[in-house]
Amino acid sequence: MVANLSQQVSGIDQLGEWDKKYYLHPTTVPKTFSDNGPKIIFTEGNGIRVKDAKGDTYIDGVSMLWNVNLGHGQKELADAAYEQMTTLAYGSSFYGYSNEPAIRLAEKVVSIAPGDLSAIYFTSGGSESNDTAFKLARFYWHLKGRKGKKKIISITNSYHGATVAAGTATGIDAFHNFAGSRDIDILNAKAHLTNCELGDKSDPNYEGCIRDTIEKEGSEAIAAVIMEPVQGAGGIHIAPDGYLKAVKDLCEENDILFIMDEVICGFGRTGKIFGSDNWDIVPDLMSVAKGITSGYSQLGGVLMSEEIRNTLVQYDQILGHGFTYSGHPTACAVGLKNLEIIERDKIVENAKNMEKELKKGFKYLEDNHANVAKSRALGLISAFELQADRDADLPFDKSIRAAAIVAEECYKRKLILRTADFEEGKNIVAIAPPLITKKEDVEEIINIIDDAVTAFENKLE
Repeated sequence: MVANLSQQVSGIDQLGEWDKKYYLHPTTVPKTFSDNGPKIIFTEGNGIRVKDAKGDTYIDGVSMLWNVNLGHGQKELADAAYEQMTTLAYGSSFYGYSNEPAIRLAEKVVSIAPGDLSAIYFTSGGSESNDTAFKLARFYWHLKGRKGKKKIISITNSYHGATVAAGTATGIDAFHNFAGSRDIDILNAKAHLTNCELGDKSDPNYEGCIRDTIEKEGSEAIAAVIMEPVQGAGGIHIAPDGYLKAVKDLCEENDILFIMDEVICGFGRTGKIFGSDNWDIVPDLMSVAKGITSGYSQLGGVLMSEEIRNTLVQYDQILGHGFTYSGHPTACAVGLKNLEIIERDKIVENAKNMEKELKKGFKYLEDNHANVAKSRALGLISAFELQADRDADLPFDKSIRAAAIVAEECYKRKLILRTADFEEGKNIVAIAPPLITKKEDVEEIINIIDDAVTAFENKLE
C-alpha cells in the first residue's frame, strides 16, 4: 500500500514536470505556470463533480468552460460516440460529401432554432463559429453587390474567441491585442446603452455607441453587429431590457446583419433553448458551440436566416471556406444524443428553476456580507460582485484582488469558480454549474461561497 501510494505521488509529480516542460496552456500566465506547474490535473468526473490526480473531489461551479451542460460522466454521450466511431469515425463534408449524423443534427438544430434560421454551417468550436459568421456576413453582402460592407461592430466587455477576427471582436484588451493580431475591419462600440441605440443623442455616453459608430463609418461600410445575449468572460453582463430589440431594429434600419453569439448561452444555459429567446429576438446569424455537445466533443456551428441561406446557395463556384472537422460524424452523433437528453430530462426547465434558487442564495449572501453586491442570474449563468462600499458603489483599491481571493478561498473548499476581473475596478465572481444542478447543490455552492467571503473579510481586518 505504501509503495503504491509512493508510486502514485511520483507519477503525479512526473506529470506536473512534463506539463510544465511540454504543454503551453491557453489563457494561462506562462511565467506563473512555468514556475508552479498545473494547479490541478483532472482525472475523472461524475455529475457536477470532478476528481483530480490526488483523489480530491471538487464541485465544478463553472461547467469547466461554460460547456459541460449535462455534467460529467454522461454514459449515454460516451456510448453515442463509441457507436459512431465503430461505424464511421470520420467522414469529410468537403466536395459535397456528407454523413447521416451531420444531416440529422442540422435538421434538429434548425427545428429548435428561433424564427427563420434555416440552415447551419458546422465548425469545431466557438472561435471558428464567430470567424465563420463574419465571413458569411461579408460574403452575403458581396453576393448582393454591396462589396463595401465589410466592417463588423462588437461591443465592450464582449468575448467572441481567440482567433484573429474573433479575438479582435473580443472587447477585452488581453485577447484582442495578443501578438498584434488584428482584423482592421472590426470595431468596438460601447455596450448596453439602450437610449443611445434608440437615437438619444443628448445622452452623455452617445459618442462611441453602436448608432454613433454606424453614423461615423457609414452604413454602407458595416456588414454586421455581433453581441452575446449575456456576456460571459466579460463579466456576466445581462443585456438590459429593450437593448437587444433596439440594436436589432437599428441593424434593420441600416441594412446591417445582426449576429448573436450564443456559444455560451445556447442549448439551455439561460433557462431558454437560446439566450435570445429570453427577449424574442431572431438574429440573422447565430453562432453556437459548447452546449451543443455539452463539451463531450468539439463542435460548433453558424445558423443563418432563410434569406442568407437562399443567397449563398445560388453561388456557382467553390465556397472558399472549410474546416477539416466540419460536420464530424462522431461529434454530430454526440450532439444529437445531447439534444435528446436535454429534451427528455427537461434540462432547460431545470436551469430556469435553479435560477430562482441561485437568486435566493445571492440574497442570503448580500444580507450577510456588506461587500457582496450586484448579483445577477439568468438560468444557470450568474455572478456577484465584491465592493468596498456597495451603498456608495465604490470598488476595492486595485491592489486588493477581491474576486481572485474569494475564488481561491472557494477552491480551497473544493469549489471551482472563475473570476471576470478584466474591467477596471470590477471584482466579479462567476457561477455557472452544469444544467443538471439540483437545489441541494446550489445550497452547497452558496454555503461554500459564504465561508469564502467570510475568509476574505477576515483578511481585510
